[in-house]
Amino acid sequence: MAVSTKITLRDLSRIAIFAAIIAVLGTPGAIPLPGGVPITLQTLGVMLAGAILGATRGALAVALFELLALIGLPILSGFNGGIAPFTTSPSAGYLIAWIPGAFVVGLIANSAKGKPSVIRTILGSVLGGIVVIYAIGIPVCAQIAGVSLEQSTAWATPFLVGDSIKVAITAIVVAALYRAYPKAFKN
Repeated sequence: MAVSTKITLRDLSRIAIFAAIIAVLGTPGAIPLPGGVPITLQTLGVMLAGAILGATRGALAVALFELLALIGLPILSGFNGGIAPFTTSPSAGYLIAWIPGAFVVGLIANSAKGKPSVIRTILGSVLGGIVVIYAIGIPVCAQIAGVSLEQSTAWATPFLVGDSIKVAITAIVVAALYRAYPKAFKN
């Protein structure tokens, strides 16, 4: 399936809306864990952006969110923003990984024409929203925190339960949204 990369005004609106959704998902607060990487709902927004907007637009929504955080808006967990969370925080690798993570979610979830598939949405969310993000986040966390890769992996293990729940929520939301408003998936 050929995916259009032309960005329309409608696309820009949707990208901005999903950047806002990711920001809002950070407001309930974060659950601190050993290692300095908190549990937030923002990765749910990353998965939803990819699954609903598609690979390119989903990644652009996350990139916009991160650009706004980078310039200082306090939209990251704990109402943080600026360059430090992207360079000196144990969360840095996870944050950076959100962009390719959303891209992979969108690539897989939207890999066939027509109605979104629950299986493709789950597979995309697991591979993009968990595997890609952990593959980048764990080594960067280890490097910044000055611990072994094994220790950083152990710190990431508690995230698997929450991230699995986020995968399920993404599949449910995508299926419900498609039934209610299929135009949301027109790429």
